[in-house]
Amino acid sequence: MSVIDIHSHFVPNGWPDLGEGQPWFKPLSEREAMIMIGETEFRRVGDDCWRAEVRLADMDADGVEAQIVSPTPVFFSYDQPAGQAEKVARIMNDLALEICAPGGERLVPFCQVPLQDPDAACRELERCMAAGHAGVEIGNHVGERDLDDEGIVTFLQHAASLGAPVFVHPWDMPNSPRLDRWMARWLTGMPAETHLSIIAMILGGVFDRVPESLRICFAHGGGSFAFWLGRLENAWHERSDLIATSEKPPSAYVKRFSVDSVVFEPTALRTLVDTLGPTQVMIGSDYPYPLGERPAGEVVRRADFLDHHDRGLILSGNARVFLGRTTSSV
Repeated sequence: MSVIDIHSHFVPNGWPDLGEGQPWFKPLSEREAMIMIGETEFRRVGDDCWRAEVRLADMDADGVEAQIVSPTPVFFSYDQPAGQAEKVARIMNDLALEICAPGGERLVPFCQVPLQDPDAACRELERCMAAGHAGVEIGNHVGERDLDDEGIVTFLQHAASLGAPVFVHPWDMPNSPRLDRWMARWLTGMPAETHLSIIAMILGGVFDRVPESLRICFAHGGGSFAFWLGRLENAWHERSDLIATSEKPPSAYVKRFSVDSVVFEPTALRTLVDTLGPTQVMIGSDYPYPLGERPAGEVVRRADFLDHHDRGLILSGNARVFLGRTTSSV
């Protein structure tokens, strides 16, 4: 069965100066570089982040038909003035098109937007969709503003009106001495951030306000949401004075969003499928980063509880719907 990977990232092979305190590119060799923030090393990256031929060779080896290629969240610039964030978005989005161009329809670019300014975000999304991007990746919050913030809801409504799919990726996780060990910010913070954002979409009434045509997907299996939906549902009914802020109980909204499959074990995947349904899960790999899954879709192939039809949906069918491309050509 063909595989469409909806969760991968790129980093350009260099970029113009983005301003003080912003990421810059430090070459280490022809094939490796370091993303720097000031004098601090943020992440070592390889040419699989920017060379289409390397990415395509890995996709061929892994049996991946097509891959959505999204920004690396460190470039979101949500903490910058809106004009600066819009400048960064335009630079990165134009570079994304260059990186993906050699792959044709196999490399599907998603853009980033200055989400702290709804007007600028809508403007950049329109520009990018016209230029060849297929959708948009956003962070799961902007400072203290979650996805039920009025301005972010306005952006989501606009994305729906344009038919632009939205991929939500956690970023800017909480930090503390307890989270500085063992990559705990990534191992616990990322799932918690994603879980919180889905709750904000539900209890903040976002799904009551955006059209059902909005196609939105949350990274990393939706965090811990599927496992704790029962707790949320119980709280909605038992503490309605505080929790029942949505028109319907939380379980009524599980068909309004999708999640990726980056959960690594079939038992965890089964929880996603049992809770959200087989139409709400898509293959994600987090390529090319080391905490991702290689080959993409391995957890789905190992899941013996899936029948042929549902496995096909998760491997590629649902992704075609997410992208608005229901034919076999991606």
